[in-house]
Amino acid sequence: MGASFVPITIFTVFWGVIGIVCPFFAPKGPNRGIIQVVLMLTAATCWLFWLCAYMAQMNPLVGPRLSNETLIWIARTWVRN
Repeated sequence: MGASFVPITIFTVFWGVIGIVCPFFAPKGPNRGIIQVVLMLTAATCWLFWLCAYMAQMNPLVGPRLSNETLIWIARTWVRN
């Protein structure tokens, strides 16, 4: 299982529009710079979070494989406690 080009492109374009294009449409006023920075940082962090979550699915963490004897021992030990 590998990374697909389509979702990475779609989400990169989506968050790119929010982080690059949307700041130009921020309303004029004393807080325009803050609104622009918030839009850019939101887009960057959301894209990075999505990318990390997407890439984590490429190689998921799998628990250890236990033998039947070990599983029986764990079941007997945990029942007593």
